[in-house]
Amino acid sequence: MAKTIHTMLRVLDEARSVAFYDKAFGLKVADRYDFDSFTLVYLANQESEHEVELTINKGETTPYDLGNGYGHVAVSVGDLGAEHERMRAAGLSPKDIKEISHQGMKLGRFFFIDDPDGYKIEVLERGGRFQ
Repeated sequence: MAKTIHTMLRVLDEARSVAFYDKAFGLKVADRYDFDSFTLVYLANQESEHEVELTINKGETTPYDLGNGYGHVAVSVGDLGAEHERMRAAGLSPKDIKEISHQGMKLGRFFFIDDPDGYKIEVLERGGRFQ
């Protein structure tokens, strides 16, 4: 059986991205590997074994084209309202909280936030299938 271990995102500015993921999600640098043409930074916290891998390609100066195929990464939190307010107060500009229902039953509550490179992150309240 396969086990997901990380999600890789290409980013322009290592420090800016590390600061965002720490401030927004409490992800800290778990490992950092510097190569001639790129750097890999692995971010993690105690909540999950899954990591975010930031890839910084040296010499890149223009934002990456995310195209029309990228969707989002999702995280879950215990108190959606508190996390939304904390991120707003930290100047991270989370979008409005929304609810989704299926066949008349509430499926979940969530909001989106964009990282510094434009990657969308869905923040879901823990419950049901979103643990």
